[in-house]
Amino acid sequence: QVQLVESGGGLVQPGGSLRLSCVASGLSFSFSSYTVSWYRQAPGKERELVSELPRFDNSANYGDSVKSRFTITRNANRKTVYQHMDRLEHEDTAVYYCHNHRRVSYWGQGTQVTVSA
Repeated sequence: QVQLVESGGGLVQPGGSLRLSCVASGLSFSFSSYTVSWYRQAPGKERELVSELPRFDNSANYGDSVKSRFTITRNANRKTVYQHMDRLEHEDTAVYYCHNHRRVSYWGQGTQVTVSA
């Protein structure tokens, strides 16, 4: 059974930083063969793609609102994907979800990030 477990969310002041982690277990294939990504969903809004690392590729893609502030990385040995978030803004407040995809999509349970003074 595939599980994705996120951690690292919390309350942070505007301009602050957080690092999210997502550990995968139960995957059938090598971790590098999955496209890994982070999505977020704010209250009253649709879920949106924040960052993505294609399978076997370290060329990341980012949503326009987070470019130059967020960085997604992958540690294949630890089966973990990270998202480092700098210069956080009120608008970054959302539940952040980890997503792995290779033929089938897998989702984590989400971790809350709240940016507030």
